[in-house]
Amino acid sequence: MTGDIVMKSFRALLLLAFLVGCFYYFTTHPPGKFLPAWVDRPAHVETTEAAAPPQFDSEEAENIAVYKKGLPSVVNITATAIAYDFFYGQVPQQGQGSGFVIDGEGRILTNFHVVEGARQVEVTTSDKKKYKAEIVGTDPSNDLAVIQIPVRTIPAAVLADSRGLVVGQKVFAIGNPFGLSGTMTRGIISSIRSVRGQRGFIDEAIQTDAAINPGNSGGPLLNSRGQVIGINSMIFTGGAEQSAGIGFAIPINTAKAVLDDLVSMGRVRRPSLGIQTLPIGAQVAEQLDFGPNSGLLVQQVDRGSPAERAGLKAGTERARLGFGTILIGGDLIVAIDGQEVQDSMEAAHVLQKHHAGDTVTLTIYRGRKKMDLKVVLGEARESA
Repeated sequence: MTGDIVMKSFRALLLLAFLVGCFYYFTTHPPGKFLPAWVDRPAHVETTEAAAPPQFDSEEAENIAVYKKGLPSVVNITATAIAYDFFYGQVPQQGQGSGFVIDGEGRILTNFHVVEGARQVEVTTSDKKKYKAEIVGTDPSNDLAVIQIPVRTIPAAVLADSRGLVVGQKVFAIGNPFGLSGTMTRGIISSIRSVRGQRGFIDEAIQTDAAINPGNSGGPLLNSRGQVIGINSMIFTGGAEQSAGIGFAIPINTAKAVLDDLVSMGRVRRPSLGIQTLPIGAQVAEQLDFGPNSGLLVQQVDRGSPAERAGLKAGTERARLGFGTILIGGDLIVAIDGQEVQDSMEAAHVLQKHHAGDTVTLTIYRGRKKMDLKVVLGEARESA
């Protein structure tokens, strides 16, 4: 019995000695000294600091710079109008658009159709603050409006010169498409062309493939320096009611030309000839024995108007046309300042480049005689 106890104690001492020896060996010899040959031991290990600042290429840096410069002046506009239900009850309807601050007085430029018919206009700035806005002035023909909020601390956008824009130039749109505030898209100028809007022509409209969707209306179109070159206004959708890669912006120079009138008078002083006309085509022109095959047939010359002072003649003889009657025997206007006009929209397109007091040249046919008349433009009655 005593021998068994001695043997067990001896084995316990051996085990303890083995463990102490192992501990001493592994704490005094470097690890990996006897690693197998198939284990790779690189001489240098590269590490990456997770907190290091991100690196952007030149294109990304440009995008970021434009966004940081343009965003603070861009606002979200919510316009509330009143509609009526089946029982003639008032039903508030809201629409959203965009705009951008243009001066240190809190004035904001946007589209007319964004605030058209609005009973209440609310502006949300890029820092999520909300303000009630007042409509200062509107220009439906150019689809422009100026509204104002009682805050002067919001930075104003830098307005560029929209002359000299070229196809292929990079552009950026910032706005609130579908209510998603602070959204920026990028593209190029696809074309510069005159397009017919709901109420008139947009002269030298900027066509772009930058994604523009409902809610972008009234927001800025920027160049690569973050300067405003246009006001996003329309999209061609093909019925999809979303971007199809064809959007149009009003050139900023068009807005700058009428801003003084909008701010000081609340309207734009439109030039006027003081006439009423009827567009005619080749078939009617042939029936009436005109020399040219199209133009604007003068039906009425307002008393005391610029046209009357210039000697323009209206028709005096009634003739049947379709189910109605027209006045014939008057002058046929075929061009204004050398630009052919075939309907009233084209005539307005030429005249909107002028102001009251400017002189324009009307090319007319009086019978078969071609002649030019100088007319000093007046101010349209509907805007006076």
